[in-house]
Amino acid sequence: MDITLDKKDDQLHAILTVNLTEADYAPAVESKLKEYSKQAQIKGFRPGKVPVTLVRKMYGKGILVEEINQLLSKSVDGYIKENNLKILGEPLPVPTDIDFDNQKDYSFQFELGLLPEFELPADQAVSVNRHKVDLDENTLSETYEQLGRQFGETTEPEASEANDFIYGKLKKAGEEGEGRVVLLPTNKLKADADKFVGVKAGDEVSFDLKNAFGDDLQAIRNFTGLSKEEAEKIEGDYMLAVEKIQRSAPAEFNQELFDKVFGKDIVTSKEDFEEKVRSTVQENYDREADNLVNRQIIDKMLESTTIEVPKAFFKKWLERANQGKLTAEQIEEHYEDYEKELKWSMIRSKVVEANELKVSNEEIVDRTIQKILGQFNMELTPELEESVRGFADNYLRQENGKNYVEEYEAILAEKVLENLRGKVVVNDNPITAEDFRNQNAG
Repeated sequence: MDITLDKKDDQLHAILTVNLTEADYAPAVESKLKEYSKQAQIKGFRPGKVPVTLVRKMYGKGILVEEINQLLSKSVDGYIKENNLKILGEPLPVPTDIDFDNQKDYSFQFELGLLPEFELPADQAVSVNRHKVDLDENTLSETYEQLGRQFGETTEPEASEANDFIYGKLKKAGEEGEGRVVLLPTNKLKADADKFVGVKAGDEVSFDLKNAFGDDLQAIRNFTGLSKEEAEKIEGDYMLAVEKIQRSAPAEFNQELFDKVFGKDIVTSKEDFEEKVRSTVQENYDREADNLVNRQIIDKMLESTTIEVPKAFFKKWLERANQGKLTAEQIEEHYEDYEKELKWSMIRSKVVEANELKVSNEEIVDRTIQKILGQFNMELTPELEESVRGFADNYLRQENGKNYVEEYEAILAEKVLENLRGKVVVNDNPITAEDFRNQNAG
């Protein structure tokens, strides 16, 4: 057997050639033929007494192909590992005409995409901004309003009044089709609120959507579900086909509400409730701010790290690996995203290797237990520990360990970002909750 590697000019693309002679595969083929002859059940022959010549005639070509493929796979993998080649994806076989009936010697070629060496930015060379969100009274008032409505009593009156919610379908005036399902909070309207008083199921209301919300882009988006770009283009009259009216009587701020929101007897006074709401909302904003920092770190590391990618090979590999799911046109359209994902995976692997980051089985189990407890809003007690741990173990074994791998990858990704966070400059940026929401509306 002879294996050679021919690197192309860019050093990112190579052809691996494997030359096989009869001596490389014949012993394995002969052994397999003898094994078949002992196991084959052919009419006219006793079990284990089928002549090898007959087995060769009936199964020889299939056995030959199978053994050569196994030998190729083992040889190519071994060469890549022995020579410490860092490759993109898997080797791609180069199509070739092979005559297994008459050839004795064979030559096979594989395309390889080679991943380059690269350096990460120096410590403290990358800086990101972290929003320090300051809760304003308007945000807290909206939170209390939402809680009151969420846990209050909801009715569906026949006709609407001021401050009701109107459920229906919205479309631009004159547009075909039913439109999109929406829930209109009439208390958020800056104009034309009177048009929605006294309406009933089956009514249609024409109004200037942009004007009704006072050009408040975020309010328009919240109502319509449109993207920022779509909401910015809204002009003219829209039609709301009314399907039902919803009216909420706000819940009273008493112990019953406190228990519904935070659990029985977690808070027992209005003052404690307000403090708990404030701290919970603050924690949510802080968590979102941290998530934004993580996204910034990824973007900045990608911008600051020079990595050459074998583009032509990568596109070909994406199409082969996703056969039937991605066309060449789709790959071309979204190629930048695929390349960013590849580069980030390379950066992540380098951080893991350089810092010897590891994830233990106990970390995976503990994380899963916490997710289960959070899902059911429970605390881990000695009485519950055994059953919850058993539930977690069962979950991690499901789908042939797929859930286990997903948890492993999630924890490792967090450790990578935590490690990088200690090596970048983080600048605090004070901001109000309202401005934070407006800036980061997706």
